[in-house]
Amino acid sequence: MTKQQQDTIALHAATRKNIRGLLKAHSLDQVNIIPSGMNNNLIWNAGHVVVTMELLTYGLAGLKTPSSKEFIDRYRKGTRPESPADQAEYELILEKLKIGGVQLAADLENLNFGSFKEYATSYGVTLTDVGDALAFNNMHEAMHIGTMLALRNLL
Repeated sequence: MTKQQQDTIALHAATRKNIRGLLKAHSLDQVNIIPSGMNNNLIWNAGHVVVTMELLTYGLAGLKTPSSKEFIDRYRKGTRPESPADQAEYELILEKLKIGGVQLAADLENLNFGSFKEYATSYGVTLTDVGDALAFNNMHEAMHIGTMLALRNLL
């Protein structure tokens, strides 16, 4: 793993720690509330950042994602909460937030991300390799923690 990738993973870990803390500060009922005028909730945003990171890194490199297809389909771009998350899913998301970056760091050392498929994001940025994906993902997760902070204030 390059020094830049190490730095990017460290920033990612800090963001994930903050997202976990935000979730853990709220009850299961609270994380499932969709405030009036909003399209999603705290738990959906947390699941979404997990899924997006996996799709941008593993998925675009043609590798198997750590999460199941069902989990990915529930939280991928373009979805919204269809039903409340239960306690098991809440705990799963907390765990994925905790270990996802650690697993990715190990996989960057042990798996081949060289078959990365170039991807033009809806944000207007084209990702050409896993390094681009890691940097873009950090920006994406920062946007979502901002959304989560706004949602928290509406609970």
